[in-house]
Amino acid sequence: MFATLDIVIFVVYLLGIVALGLYMSRTKDGVEKTAEDYFLASKSLPWRAIGTSLIAANISAEQMIGMSGQAFGMGIAIASYELMAAATLCKYFLPSFLEKKLFTIPQFVQERYSDELKTILAIFWLFLFTFVNLSTVLLLGAMALDTIIGTGDKSLLMYGIIGLALISAAYSLYGGLTAVAWTDVVQVVLLILGGIITTYLACSHLTPSGGIVDGVQHIYSTLPEKFHMILGRDHPMYKELPGIAVLVGGMWVANLYYWGFNQYIIQRALAAKDIKEAQKGLVLAGFLKILIPFIVVIPGIAAYSYYAGGAGTSVVEGVSNALQVDNPPFQANDNAYPWLIKNLIPTGFKGLVVAALAAAIISSLASMMNSISTIFTMDIYQQYINKNASSKTTVNVGRISAAVALVIAMIIAPMLANGRGIFNVIQEYTAVVSPGILAVFMLGLFYKKANNKGAITGILFSIVFALVLKFSGLGLPWMHETSLVFVITCLVIAGVSYVSGKGLDDQYAIKTDGSTFTTSSAFNISSFIILLILAFLYAAFW
Repeated sequence: MFATLDIVIFVVYLLGIVALGLYMSRTKDGVEKTAEDYFLASKSLPWRAIGTSLIAANISAEQMIGMSGQAFGMGIAIASYELMAAATLCKYFLPSFLEKKLFTIPQFVQERYSDELKTILAIFWLFLFTFVNLSTVLLLGAMALDTIIGTGDKSLLMYGIIGLALISAAYSLYGGLTAVAWTDVVQVVLLILGGIITTYLACSHLTPSGGIVDGVQHIYSTLPEKFHMILGRDHPMYKELPGIAVLVGGMWVANLYYWGFNQYIIQRALAAKDIKEAQKGLVLAGFLKILIPFIVVIPGIAAYSYYAGGAGTSVVEGVSNALQVDNPPFQANDNAYPWLIKNLIPTGFKGLVVAALAAAIISSLASMMNSISTIFTMDIYQQYINKNASSKTTVNVGRISAAVALVIAMIIAPMLANGRGIFNVIQEYTAVVSPGILAVFMLGLFYKKANNKGAITGILFSIVFALVLKFSGLGLPWMHETSLVFVITCLVIAGVSYVSGKGLDDQYAIKTDGSTFTTSSAFNISSFIILLILAFLYAAFW
């Protein structure tokens, strides 16, 4: 039950985060926000704001609800998304982006290839952020709140969608990236604290004797099938996470696309004071990514332990009906994390944990809206509608475009309920387009002869090829399809560029030398430590 104290804590959080966002993004009397102020936080973000904001933007209902729900079914293998992301540090991408003083990732495409390709990708990202990212985060967040605060019958679903949308809009539409980034510093602390509390209480209640050590030992000894990072071919969930492909295959395509060329994520680094601050922020994010599975994945496995019962497991009334699935023990269950909060977190702490969940959702919504406004304003409005727009007009257009996208997502969100588990669904269908986009950027950065004709041919080919593979009946795991599409698309871009580029110079190629990708000793040592930790985890839970 959500008691009065919980409500007070939750409301204080909501009011506090809005007030903080508005305060941090304020301007002096008579001073007008410029496009750089609004979209890139005046290019003044320090490393701690960049690193925490990256995690706050990334960790949302998709992870807290969707990934925990997948852990309910397949166990810690789903943590590979988070752990491998920690290794995807942008040592080789950021220098080129920052040197060009970009506002958006599509602007890189414009300078490297053409206006035409830039517009194609800008429109694609606007649709993806609005129809997939915004809408699914709203849906999962509202479903979680309905389970925790309401009766779980979706009677509060629309109220949750509207409430989450309004809170995120309250400070992000006015303050832009400054408001988003600095509120994220607070929200990440709350997110991690709430996750630790949930993990601790979920495990400590698992056995009649109590205690987190007993709880962890219990799930490890009774559910050994949930503690394998690499799934074998005979595993029922192999097609979702196909064995070694999480280390050397398709997951690299997904992570490089997401962490290297996704406006929603990379915008924080574009707002850095300089390249050193950006890279320190990325290292901080890398260490935080290693922590996330322990506060997202372990609770999902604990929820399955309550559901499966068995000798030595504490009995919780109503768990079978609340977490009922058709195919135990491997089916995902997006109700797992909300059920833990509702049934195991005591009064007072429950308000704090729900606030942490809301923090994850609201920060991601705010980040998405900021990215939508930036891409629409800088890549569509200024390019085709009003090239001479004033700063005031530019900022207002950004606010309006984000608000419109949010309204569209609110309308679409209730239509997206899916019984399979939303996390892997999002990954799989994003993978239809991510290999082609990644190929365009990678060859644009590192193959001087790549040209516009090759890039457009490649990206169109990649989407058609990905859809053919998906519906061909071959039954390949989608990560294998992703790898295949990426490799062949790279060959198509290189081939078409070579055939059509004879006689052309490489005036648009990215100019690099030995100093372009030089990083500090601290960056290199930190990155090496991250890789050692990852190697240990995979060796321990292979």
